[in-house]
Amino acid sequence: MTTSASLPAHPAPSESGDSVTDRLVAANRRYASEFTDPGMDARPVLHVAVVACMDARLDLHKALGLELGDCHTIRNAGGVVTDDTIRSLTISQRALGTRSVILIHHTGCGLESLTEDFRHELEDEVGQRPAWAVEAFRDVDQDVRQSMQRVRTNPFLLHKDDVRGFVFDVHTGLLREIDPAT
Repeated sequence: MTTSASLPAHPAPSESGDSVTDRLVAANRRYASEFTDPGMDARPVLHVAVVACMDARLDLHKALGLELGDCHTIRNAGGVVTDDTIRSLTISQRALGTRSVILIHHTGCGLESLTEDFRHELEDEVGQRPAWAVEAFRDVDQDVRQSMQRVRTNPFLLHKDDVRGFVFDVHTGLLREIDPAT
């Protein structure tokens, strides 16, 4: 399930023979050579946690006008609120002071084309069923509502009054807010 059919399954090494990881590590060396410690701690300046899909088309900091240190960013396939997402949000709120939660799904999500059969296929292939659910969905708006509900009803989270959900349009860059009651 790639988002770009023109990309090869395994990116070719660069002309110098470097792998993608080698190029990323080299980019980090360049970054680190000019890096200055911003002198901040792990507490987000805006006291907000953003839960979003891992899709490479979402540049959350640019899309939301965020700077380094403004928020905690929790990303996974689909941006769904899973047990691990709750774990991260609980630490974010209870240990690091966040009070607001923003959930961002997006148009054209790969999870819309999967089903829980994906787990069965994995089990057939490797001989073991994954312990996790795929969390596939057909209706992105409804899945945002479900994720908002999971946050709002979780007993471990302290701050549930400012939980809002959105769908990011990958073609326009605009967020569309989802009414939790609809």
